[in-house]
Amino acid sequence: MNIYLTLKALHLIAVISWMAGLLYLPRIFVYHVENKNDQNTSNIFKVMERKLYFYIMMPAMILSWILGLLLIGSIGFDQLASKWLQIKLILVFILTIYHLFLGVCLKKFSIDKNTYSSKFYRIFNEVPTILLILIVFIVIFKPI
Repeated sequence: MNIYLTLKALHLIAVISWMAGLLYLPRIFVYHVENKNDQNTSNIFKVMERKLYFYIMMPAMILSWILGLLLIGSIGFDQLASKWLQIKLILVFILTIYHLFLGVCLKKFSIDKNTYSSKFYRIFNEVPTILLILIVFIVIFKPI
């Protein structure tokens, strides 16, 4: 079996899992904000958010990074000189910062200190979609 293709397949599975969480968690935050006065519902959202972040998103992000770096290693770290790969890594780094910011928001929700509106989370939820589109096009077309 080809090790590069195996790593690539596992990387894609990890990225898809990570993206699913990045797209879903802010949506849960929207509903959480809209139901903040109902303590039972708020507690259910807190459990959902925590489990999604720590049991799905965090492992998927870590695996995405590890497998991505292994992929780069398998084709040669000299490929880091490629502009398309540099841009991709910058976008993935921004996606990682987005992920970590969601963790900060999660912490605030867990202690009932969220300060953002549901509208903020609705708009903020578009960030990973835009980054995903850019990353996919850069990886497929390698424009530079």
